[in-house]
Amino acid sequence: MAATPPSLNDFTFLMPLRVRWAEVDPQGIVFNGHYLTYADVGITEYFRALGVRYPEDLAQDGGDFFAVRTLLEYLAPARFDDELSIGVRVGRLGGSSLTFNIGIWRGEAALTAGEIVYVHADGTSRSSKRLPDWLREKVRAFERRAAED
Repeated sequence: MAATPPSLNDFTFLMPLRVRWAEVDPQGIVFNGHYLTYADVGITEYFRALGVRYPEDLAQDGGDFFAVRTLLEYLAPARFDDELSIGVRVGRLGGSSLTFNIGIWRGEAALTAGEIVYVHADGTSRSSKRLPDWLREKVRAFERRAAED
């Protein structure tokens, strides 16, 4: 993961989120595990923005996504009642995997950078299977910065 903070301009998809009281620790700072929840909510909303009903659309061919890698870099803390922007983009389309790049900002200040890798797999056997072409096409049409193959 690069030490350079993510740029808001790299993301086609951004969603707002306000930090709630239940998400902060005694110092008033967002507990680290909540950033992964923010990323997960962002990915769900990213699929919605693509017009993908998750998990129904992927389940049509017996597939599902499984998280296989997560990495978050904490650049600065978020605090109670901060208004955040959660950015999600597909940085890489693999044969059976999607690598999501994550950015979290308060205004222009980058707070968190991350990456989450999901593998598309058979829902029963959990063996990897190729990403559906229709999903690849939706991602490529949506992103203003092309995902790597």
